Amino acid sequence: MRVERIEPSRHQKGRVLLFLEDGSLLKITEQELLDFGLRAGDRLDEETLTRLRTAAAGSDAKAQAAALIGRRAMSRSDLERKLREKGASAGDAAYAAEWLEAIGALDDGEYAAMLVRHCAGLGYGPARYREELRKHGIDRELWEDAMAQAPESTELAEQYLRDRFRGGAPDEKERKRAAAALTRRGFDWGTVKSAMRVYEEIPFGEEDGEAP
Repeated sequence: MRVERIEPSRHQKGRVLLFLEDGSLLKITEQELLDFGLRAGDRLDEETLTRLRTAAAGSDAKAQAAALIGRRAMSRSDLERKLREKGASAGDAAYAAEWLEAIGALDDGEYAAMLVRHCAGLGYGPARYREELRKHGIDRELWEDAMAQAPESTELAEQYLRDRFRGGAPDEKERKRAAAALTRRGFDWGTVKSAMRVYEEIPFGEEDGEAP
């Protein structure tokens, strides 16, 4: 396969466009241009062309991975999925993710802890943390350390109830609704009962904090 011409990319710094005689175009890096010693007019045998395409695909996946992780934090699983959606092979996606891990730009442990802190900050409980960690493909070995970053569950549930019952003591119907809301938010029944106990002791009609 003959190399028709070589041009620098106008849109991506450090990238080179390789135009081949069959009309195809390869986007490679300047380093790959040097490594393969490429010049216009060169003829590439099938083995060299295959190696060049493999190298180009890996470099493209790395560039896309760096761009994705630069926009927002994400898990390795999410990153690899997004790369595959953009056309990268499973192998190239894994290679790009490993490269980012090696340079410290991708860390599932840190991401998991951040995810748990975010959920806790919104007033959710442990079941929601586990749901989010599972959804983002975080290895279960990292769950315990990540969940240790959250405040104590009862404290979070009590804060939710204080905010919900700010207007006064709840009646039985309101208490049941609040308890159901807490379970939907990821708190186990033991935590819900503990957090609700103070409100169950207040007769309906008395204002929160007032003497009978």
